[in-house]
Amino acid sequence: MVVRHLDAGYRVQQAEWWRGAVLYQVYPRSFADSDGDGIGDLPGLLERIDHVAALGVDGIWLCPVYVSPQRDFGYDVADHCAIDPSFGSLEDFDRVLDAAHARGLKVLIDLVGGHTSDQHPWFDTSRRSASSPTADWYVWADPAPDGTPPNNWLSVFGGSAWSWEPRRRQYFLHHFLPSQPTLNLQHPACLDALLDVARFWLDRGVDGFRLDAIDFLTHDPRLRSNPAVPPANGQVPAKLFALQRHDHDMIQPASMQVLRRIRALLDEYPGTVSLGEVSSQDGAFDRIAAYTGAPDLLHMAYTLRPLRHGFDRPTLQALLRDAIATCSRGWPCWSFSNHDVERAATRWAPHRTEQGGQADTRFTRLLLALLLSLPGSACLYQGEELGLPEAQLQEDEIRDPFGITYWPEFKGRDGSRTPMPWQEGARFAGFTAPWAYPWLPVPASHRALSVDGQERDPASTLRFTRALLALRRAEPALRHGTASVLDLPAPLFGFERRAEGQVVTLVFNLSEDAVALPPAMLAGKAGLGGFGAAEGRLPAFGFALLVPEMAREREPA
Repeated sequence: MVVRHLDAGYRVQQAEWWRGAVLYQVYPRSFADSDGDGIGDLPGLLERIDHVAALGVDGIWLCPVYVSPQRDFGYDVADHCAIDPSFGSLEDFDRVLDAAHARGLKVLIDLVGGHTSDQHPWFDTSRRSASSPTADWYVWADPAPDGTPPNNWLSVFGGSAWSWEPRRRQYFLHHFLPSQPTLNLQHPACLDALLDVARFWLDRGVDGFRLDAIDFLTHDPRLRSNPAVPPANGQVPAKLFALQRHDHDMIQPASMQVLRRIRALLDEYPGTVSLGEVSSQDGAFDRIAAYTGAPDLLHMAYTLRPLRHGFDRPTLQALLRDAIATCSRGWPCWSFSNHDVERAATRWAPHRTEQGGQADTRFTRLLLALLLSLPGSACLYQGEELGLPEAQLQEDEIRDPFGITYWPEFKGRDGSRTPMPWQEGARFAGFTAPWAYPWLPVPASHRALSVDGQERDPASTLRFTRALLALRRAEPALRHGTASVLDLPAPLFGFERRAEGQVVTLVFNLSEDAVALPPAMLAGKAGLGGFGAAEGRLPAFGFALLVPEMAREREPA
């Protein structure tokens, strides 16, 4: 095993750097293509890493670059300790890691621990014989007497969660694609093997892991069937997963011991952190608190639950209450957009742009201001700093197996995964070579929001995002302060952040009309970083960051 020796002081500095940190999520397949094959890669990320550093984020969350058949685009891992040739090599990974560290950026990588590809050597051995060394590293079960699966569990991606393996005369469990068999992390040797994988990357110098789908890490060992949940409106949904209460196939107490083992390993590497992905099942914020509420568990976690719902005042008020309660017991991380959901600029827009038109810049900036001011840490998804809307793709352009299965009721995840637009005037917006074709199209609406054009425009969303991130770095109240809800009349929404004797008041106008702020709110206050309220009013989708005048307005360096 290669152990890369870091600067002796690197890992011990800022042991809790993650509190209030902002991570930039890189989906490498769509970030930057260096070799003209239409697929983003590690050398491409290296060429564009200064863009990430210039934002003012604290680190990078890098989605999977492991060897994989790419049926689920990297989340079906066939070799945990090697780089897929489409992304480069281990040496390329090391160069990216060194370049990030040289720019003060931490690097978290995905640790996909709940399942592997069916092409992984572990599974190849396991499926051949019930007496093989890895026989029990996956979840196997005998068929029911009539030959059907052992219980009623469903795959998130559709159909039964069980597939028949004739060589073992048993079914194997898969929560997602049939080509993604579920690991049995309740088997000691299997968990040890996963921890060896984590150690391999920690020894190379990574700063931690984003843990994929942690609600699925363990299952009911008795394999009891889930109870039914009748559809609320009487209509059978396109995704049958919603017709069960998932009491037995996910969210099991045994997962806590898995998380403790991962945390114990991370504690051997000071300064490294864990970020868990929590499902959108009921009680998501309570699970974040449970998963992060003790020093032997995860550092932070985020949930997809807010990403599945609308954007209105009652929803935001509930979200803020959840945030405050979670911060009192654990540590949340916020994500409004990512590679698994529709981009927030479209999903939550008051007037959706179904034909791929431009998002409302005012609303997009309000979302960014909220994301970067909520208590906890945050993830900024690539392109979010540009205000990218969801790409509207045709059926023949879809590559996501989830979208192919459910089209058109659900169009899949590809609309949030299209290539990053770098140059407005270049073919394919500079993502790949002009003679190549990218793996997904580059929409015209994204080309108009390219990085080079926004660099030239001092009023661009990119410049706006940098200003917000600079404020967050400079103001302790915005980075790690406590929060309290403000009692404001509709359509206003707001809260206060407090730390080290500083108070920042944040107020958002959720309507398309200008709104006057209560005079008492403005008395003795000035706008922070230039984000004030002109003539005491907020424009449509406007917001203000206010501090006492005695603290005087502080512009970021």
